[in-house]
Amino acid sequence: MQALFDHITQLTPPDAACRLLHGRGGRFPGCEHLTLDAYPPALVLTSFLPLTQAQLQAIDAALQARYAQLGLPLCWVYQQRQSGTPATTELMRGVLPEPHPVREAGAQYLVRVLQGQNHGLFLDMAAGRAWVRQHVQALAAQGGAQPKVLNLFAYSCAFSVVALQAGAQAVVNVDMASGALALGQANHRLNGLSGARFLAHDIFKSWGKLTRLGPYALVIADPPSYQKGSFVASKDYARLLRRLPSLIAPGGHALLCLNAPELGSDFLRQQVAEHAPELVFVQRLPNPPVFADVNEERSLKVLLFKRPYIQEQEQ
Repeated sequence: MQALFDHITQLTPPDAACRLLHGRGGRFPGCEHLTLDAYPPALVLTSFLPLTQAQLQAIDAALQARYAQLGLPLCWVYQQRQSGTPATTELMRGVLPEPHPVREAGAQYLVRVLQGQNHGLFLDMAAGRAWVRQHVQALAAQGGAQPKVLNLFAYSCAFSVVALQAGAQAVVNVDMASGALALGQANHRLNGLSGARFLAHDIFKSWGKLTRLGPYALVIADPPSYQKGSFVASKDYARLLRRLPSLIAPGGHALLCLNAPELGSDFLRQQVAEHAPELVFVQRLPNPPVFADVNEERSLKVLLFKRPYIQEQEQ
C-alpha cells in the first residue's frame, strides 16, 4: 500500500469533491483494492478487501501527521466493500457536518458518507456533468426555446442541477428510488433551482408519460450495471434503447453511461446499432484523469449519440 502512503504525505486537501487515489485502475501496485476520495471536509477511504487493524492504525497515523503539518483538523471515514456482503462504514476520526454539502464546478450537492454504499455523488461522472453543463449552455445561447432534458436513473439528480444551472427550460428526473429523488429535490433547493420534475416511476412502465412531457434536446441514461429487479445492463439496455429515439427531438442527443467492467464500449455501440439505429455515435467522453485505468474498457463508459435531422440523414 506504499502508493497510498505516498499520496497521504503529499496530500493537500481540496475544496471540491473529487477522487484522490484510484487504486482500482491498476496503476498503483499494491493498491488495487483501494480508493481515496475527498468529500470536504472529510476523506473517505474505501477498500474492496478487508484491512487489518494494524493497517488502519498506520493509515490513521499517516493522515494525522500530514494534517498536523498543514494545521488542519482531520476527518476521515473508512468503508469496506466486498461482493455479496453489505458495505460497512465507520467514522475513524473527526466530526462530519450535518447536513454535509460538497462543491463541484459551481454546484453544491448533499452527501451522506456514513449511509450505505453510495454517498450521493458519483465522482467518476464529473466529466459527464461538465459536458452537460457546456452542451446545455451552448443550446441555451442559440436562442429560441430553452432545451428540455430527460434524466433517467436520476439517483440524486446531479445532472439535473447542472442542466438547470446551464439554462435548461425543464428537467424530468426519473428513478424508482423515492429516497434518492428526495435527496435530488434537496440538491435543487440547495442550489436555488426550480424547473425540475421528480418521478418515482419504473422507467419501463412510464413511456407514455415521458413521451407526453417531451421531446427532449438531451436524454441522459446512467443506469446501474446490475441491480436485480431494476436494471441489468446486459439485457435491459436493449429494452431502453428501443424506446429512446422517440423521446429525442431531431438534432437532439443521448448521453448513455455504462459502468460494468465486464462490458466494453463496443457492447453499448452494438446495442445502439441494433436497437436504436436512428442514433449516430458522436464520441466517448474522457473520464477525469485521476480515474485513468490500465484498461480503459473496464472503466466508466460515457458515450454520446445524436438523433440527426432528416436532412442530415439524407446526406
